[in-house]
Amino acid sequence: MRVIISAFCIGILILPAGFVFAEEISTTDVMFEAKVLEIIDQREITREDGSKAIQQDLKLEGQSGEWKNKEMVHKGISDIDVISSGVYKKGDRVLVNYIKNSEGEDEYYITDYVRRGYLYLLAILFVFVIIVIGRIKGLKALIGLMASFFVIMAFIMPRILSGQNPLWVSLIGSFVIVLVSIYITEGFNKKSHVALISIFFSLLSTLVLSIIFTELTRLRGMAQEETMYLINFSSIAIDFKGLLLAGILLGTLGVLDDGVISQVEAIGQIREANPALSNYQVFKAGLKVGNAHLGAIINTLFLTYAGASLPLLLLFKINKAVSYGQVINNEVIATEIVRTLVGSIGVAISLPIATFLAAYAIKKNQRGQKHD
Repeated sequence: MRVIISAFCIGILILPAGFVFAEEISTTDVMFEAKVLEIIDQREITREDGSKAIQQDLKLEGQSGEWKNKEMVHKGISDIDVISSGVYKKGDRVLVNYIKNSEGEDEYYITDYVRRGYLYLLAILFVFVIIVIGRIKGLKALIGLMASFFVIMAFIMPRILSGQNPLWVSLIGSFVIVLVSIYITEGFNKKSHVALISIFFSLLSTLVLSIIFTELTRLRGMAQEETMYLINFSSIAIDFKGLLLAGILLGTLGVLDDGVISQVEAIGQIREANPALSNYQVFKAGLKVGNAHLGAIINTLFLTYAGASLPLLLLFKINKAVSYGQVINNEVIATEIVRTLVGSIGVAISLPIATFLAAYAIKKNQRGQKHD
């Protein structure tokens, strides 16, 4: 769950930067924000599959840059059915793409809604809920989240874009993220040390397995369409296979963090509740807790990756001519299978490691306080 929240917040934080980047890399067109002033005309069309769509001609007013307060017209009614086009109403803020066509005429196309204001609102709500419910612990978790974001944006991404090996950059960055996050949220104590060591060895196991199985399955890391943008817009030759491995590590890291911290805390609570238990008894009891938690963690990984590939899975489901074997053989699907299974194995390995280390490292003194 922590990796999903992290990805969500990172997406919110970098959204405006994404717009700036889009403007910088474009040489033939310009992107700007506008407001819908008027719906000039509107018609409903019926597609061959029976679904309906609405096309609109809209009067717009620029809201940013040199286009501010200038009026223009978006001509959305045409014989071309743009599936991704939305239905807009007066007052909506939209992103507009301006181009000069081959005849030298100005043309304006709405590409999307401006939705970041609501994303910021959701982010504020997220911070409020985390602090109210988690209090000091929640605040520390948010600080750890900001630190993770900083490491990704200031360390991992610049080095990958400069041509360094994505795998080793991400491995170092992942360990720094864990180091900072754990000590901020859990403090400098034995539980944190145990969690850090457990995650380190689990990450190494995940790394080895991901290298082996991406090689055996001949995954190139170029199945996603985003790679085409990187190829077109980056002057540096990026190692896409290394980028794939880096993604597997980062994706697994969030679940490892969650699972290992929970497991170490469970051992501490078992030790606190019954100080008379031997190390082996604590280990056995803790492992039962871990096994119960394992199913939920693996399911989280599976649903995360399955959700990302859902449109593609539906496409294969619709195409009756494609067999199950052909579906899983597709590189996009095979990539998600490797991500899920390798990540799940890494998480499974982390539980006995964390349980063993915690059972033998976390003690209780005679006054009823754990040695930190």
